[in-house]
Amino acid sequence: MTRSVQALAYARPSALESSQVGASLGLETAGGLTPRGAEAHPRFFAGFLSAPRIAARGLLAVADVAAARYYQRTLAASLDPVVTGNGDRLRFESFSGCCGVYARLDVLREGLEGERTGHGTTNVDVNNPLRDALSRITADDPLHLRVGPEELAVTTLDGPVVEKKVPLPDRWLRGFAEAQVASAGFDLRAELSAAQAVAFLRSLPRGSGNAARGAQWVVASGSALRPTTRPVAGAVCLPGPERLVALQRVLRHATALRVYGPPVADGAPVASAWEVVLPGMRLTLTLSPDASRGFSGEGGVLAALATDEAAADAELVSVLLAWEPTIEPATLAERSGLSVERVRAALTRLGTAGRVGYDLADAAYFHRELPYDADRAERHNPRLVAARELAGAGAVSLDGTLAYVTSGDRRYQVRESDGKLTCTCQWWADYRGKRGPCKHALAVTMVRRGATVAGGVR
Repeated sequence: MTRSVQALAYARPSALESSQVGASLGLETAGGLTPRGAEAHPRFFAGFLSAPRIAARGLLAVADVAAARYYQRTLAASLDPVVTGNGDRLRFESFSGCCGVYARLDVLREGLEGERTGHGTTNVDVNNPLRDALSRITADDPLHLRVGPEELAVTTLDGPVVEKKVPLPDRWLRGFAEAQVASAGFDLRAELSAAQAVAFLRSLPRGSGNAARGAQWVVASGSALRPTTRPVAGAVCLPGPERLVALQRVLRHATALRVYGPPVADGAPVASAWEVVLPGMRLTLTLSPDASRGFSGEGGVLAALATDEAAADAELVSVLLAWEPTIEPATLAERSGLSVERVRAALTRLGTAGRVGYDLADAAYFHRELPYDADRAERHNPRLVAARELAGAGAVSLDGTLAYVTSGDRRYQVRESDGKLTCTCQWWADYRGKRGPCKHALAVTMVRRGATVAGGVR
């Protein structure tokens, strides 16, 4: 797994401070992107929280996931959450160290009282002293929130005085993209009341089960959820239920629990999303199909990365993004002149660079710009890199609906049927397309669509 070090430079540590006029929560930002370009310490919001105790616990839940590994727990994991200002809301996001859990706290317009929320994305400092202070908030006394430096300090900062250096795995970045692609295929499967949500979530195990128990399934029964021994129609996969432990932070404040998942085609485990509705906020955890299986290897983005057409479309669509809280593909299609299908592929490609996410409650994409190397996840995707090498080396031969790919001392047959590609390789035999195309099918796609690859195309 490729890793590098991400340096997060803050002007000072985030802190919760008390004074004669009340408490103030100052969240410090590192380098990020805004409509004005790159900024060392962007400022997104200054105002009051309508429900400070709930917001504090929601932020702690996101930080819990950023610092956790739900598989191979002996390895370290810690990365400050990402915050995005979308004009009418703040989104705090994180990924677990094992890449299997994606968390997001959306603090909506009704949860914020103050100046208009800014636009942009950056990391936000959540240090251990701050976590302790947030845990001690027990009442909804007025709490002022500042995301970014104080107004007077915006133009007077001489440079960073606090720096964190954290390992940043490539698969963590790919996980953002894969979670977005998976979520876009989910439907609402159940909605529970506050009391039912609390009863259900508190009944789940909290200990580490890793993948030992295999996938579990639940299905809506009236206004509740009940376990089912098999994935019947409408069922939702609950892989590694102990991975929902971060939701315990906000359970007492929940007004509802919404459960999302894809259509069930067979008994194979699938991803799912669990959204706790809070006053003025939403906290969502998205789980990979298995506790031992991170989102980074799902392969849902590979088809969109395999063609030059998608790259050109993504460049065009990116110009039309304006930090909107909701992005409608149909609207982008009208503005860009592309088909809705091509816009969706472009959004998938932009997702690999962390430039868009997906909000299940709104059933819409949203714009963000992760403060990392935008092309890095694509450059280091093993299957994509291998496919480009095969296509560039002239290893692909086309014969109508058939194609042959020579890899090493073996020759694989790739067949197209109803717009889908199958392959005679072991990867296809193991996953049958459930984790994206194999490198041979990707190479065939590149050659058929004339993608530019190293060494040319045959």
